[in-house]
Order: sequence, then structure tokens, then C-alpha cells
Amino acid sequence: MKDVRVATAMMPSEINKTAQNMKIMHDFICKAYASDVQILCFPELNITGYCNRDAIRDIAEPIPGPSANQLCAFAKTYNMTILAGLAEIDQEKIYITHLVAFSNGSMGKYRKTYLGPPEKNIFSNGNVATVFQMKGLCMGVQLCYDAHFPELTTLMNASGAEIIFIPHASPHGTSEQKYKSWMRHLPARAYDNSIFIIACNASGTNCVGLTFPALSLAFDPSGNLIKKSFTPDDLMIVDLKVSSFDYVRKHKMRYFFANRREPETVLVSEHYVGNGL
Repeated sequence: MKDVRVATAMMPSEINKTAQNMKIMHDFICKAYASDVQILCFPELNITGYCNRDAIRDIAEPIPGPSANQLCAFAKTYNMTILAGLAEIDQEKIYITHLVAFSNGSMGKYRKTYLGPPEKNIFSNGNVATVFQMKGLCMGVQLCYDAHFPELTTLMNASGAEIIFIPHASPHGTSEQKYKSWMRHLPARAYDNSIFIIACNASGTNCVGLTFPALSLAFDPSGNLIKKSFTPDDLMIVDLKVSSFDYVRKHKMRYFFANRREPETVLVSEHYVGNGL
């Protein structure tokens, strides 16, 4: 772990407006570059726009493909790691995918593991808890509904993740209502695993019936909220300090994950007859 400046972009993304969405992304990237941001995270499906209807099939792209290649070019030009999402088509299956474009022009991807119930008729599940190594950092990416399953964060942490970015495309309600919802589980992901958690939501409308309340949150490895933003179209910039990481990881009574075990599980019914427990 090392000190790193990260940012989230709460951008609006319309369906079937990929070129327009890429232009909006570029504006955010330029702002982030001017502020010396090293890792910039965009919301879930921000390139193609979020949609859980059949219309998403018509705008899904392969990887590599036009948008993925453009993202890599942005990352290399601005010397920045950029996380951005699109609907990916691969052998007729559609995935909710988040790209990780590194500053050297290379690229990785994460496919959403846990699909929300409205997504299951359109999208396929990913099956790899990918972690990404870059310039002295190790990070993971989860997408929206993924964050409700603690074991995914555990797997990424066990593979070395020090930061997990969680882009969302979570509609309905106000930013304040979404904030109360996220505060139930996101601090726990940070605290239980002693990692930084950075989450952001889309903003505005997708123009096919969904509206997204703007929200970005950042948590330190103690589970403390270190920054929040409710401002649509905002760029939330956060400095993640290795001192916050070491405060937990180098203290034997604060760093719980190092003592994790996997005991055998046994179901005992009221009719069980044995030698005691």
C-alpha cells in the first residue's frame, strides 16, 4: 500500500448515447488530471448506460472493442488508471463489466458476480473475483448488488486487495435515502477486511425510465467514513493514506483478518444424540 489520490465521477449516462457518454467521461478525466488524480472510478455501465431490458443487447460491445480501446488511450494519455463500465457481449452472452485501464495502455476487466433479480433475464454472471495490481497497490472492483455479499470482499482481500471500488447504478429514492442504505453494509466491508472502500452511484436519468440519485462515499480500513458527496456531476477526490492502512494492519488487536480461520460447520438438531459438543 502507498498513498494514492483517487476520485469518483457521478456522471449521467443515457442509453444508446455511447459517444456522448464517452465525451462526458473525457471531461471528467480532464478535471481529474488537473487535480493529480491517479485512479478515477466511473459508475456501473456508465459507457453504454444502465438498462436491464433487451435494448441493452443492441449497444453491448466486445472487449477489446471501440469503447475499451478508447478508454485505454485515455488512460495512457493522461497517465491515470481509469475504471469504467459497459455492457459486454461475448459469444452471445451479455455481461455487466467494469474495465480497468492502466496508465501504460494495458487493460483488465471484472464481470459482475451477483446479478440483481431484475438483471438475471438479460445478463450472465461473472465467475472470477478479479484483483488488479498497479504501481505498489492492489485493488478490487465490485458492482452494486455485489456489495451485499460479504464473501466476495473476503475473497478479494485474501488475494491482496487493499482498496475495493464499488461503482453502482442504483436507481430510485433520494441521495440521502441511498446514503442511509449504503451506511448499513459498506462500513462493514471496510472494517471487517481492514481495507479502503470507495463507492459511487450514477446520477441523472438513463432516458428509459430510471433516475439515479448522486452519491459517493469513501471509507478507511477502520470503517470510518472519510468523505461523501451528494452533488450530481461531481468529482469526489480523496487522498488514501498508507498511515490509515498501517494503523489497522500493524496492530495485532485491530487487524482481525490476519486471525481468520475456517472451522468445520456442523448442524445439530434437537434430536441429535452424541458425545456432547
